[in-house]
Amino acid sequence: MWSPATVPNVRERELLEEYIAGAGLMQLSTVCADGTPVVCTVWYVPSFAPDRMLFISRQDRVHSRNIRRNPAVAGAVLADPPTELGLTGRGVSFTGRAAELPGTGIDAKKRAFAARWPRSTGVLGAMPDCASRMYEIAVERWVLFDEENFRESPRREIAGQ
Repeated sequence: MWSPATVPNVRERELLEEYIAGAGLMQLSTVCADGTPVVCTVWYVPSFAPDRMLFISRQDRVHSRNIRRNPAVAGAVLADPPTELGLTGRGVSFTGRAAELPGTGIDAKKRAFAARWPRSTGVLGAMPDCASRMYEIAVERWVLFDEENFRESPRREIAGQ
């Protein structure tokens, strides 16, 4: 069971933001109607203070349908995944609430996504008429896992901002 995170030190927060900003794919878990989790992989764009993760996906995907029914999500991003056991691992996981955004009135978010992922401009420009939508996750809590910088205690819980 998660308990409220203590106030992170500045270095923990800096590393969390660095790892999230530096990666491109996240594993996203949503909850199916029968209560089972399902994981997908999506390209994302982060923003901080407030902590948000944006991604685009087709509305008919399992995870998209799940979000419309139950907004609870969890996800993870790895920073430079180790190639074998015994090497140091660094990454971030999170929990939060996701929402499907409308196809219009989100121009700044579309621009931010296109700036990071230029090949997304066709899909973004076709909204709201295309089958895809943008989704936004409001991150409630983060878990920084960093065996390189915090060898003795690599798991650091950090409240979302």
